[in-house]
Amino acid sequence: MENLKINNGKVEIWTRNGSLVKTISTSNALAADFNVDQSLIAITIANGKVEIWKRGGSLIRTIGQGGATNARWNGSEIAISTNKGKTELWTQNGALIRTF
Repeated sequence: MENLKINNGKVEIWTRNGSLVKTISTSNALAADFNVDQSLIAITIANGKVEIWKRGGSLIRTIGQGGATNARWNGSEIAISTNKGKTELWTQNGALIRTF
């Protein structure tokens, strides 16, 4: 298991022993979360969107309707909290399932 850390708007992947594995070259990251098998990362960006990245460092897609404050994996789906007090549930393929 590895850990994610936000450092100057970039996402870093660290081993539990404290070794830096990789830096994801996004900008203005606020939060990040691995999926269950740690192959994908959901990154909340300051522009209110969520980026889905492969752990190897390639951007897959951007999701969200804006105003995202945090994103967490829920199995294969992504729950996005917004600054309007709503939660959006998205598939990892970029389809909005519902808003609560």
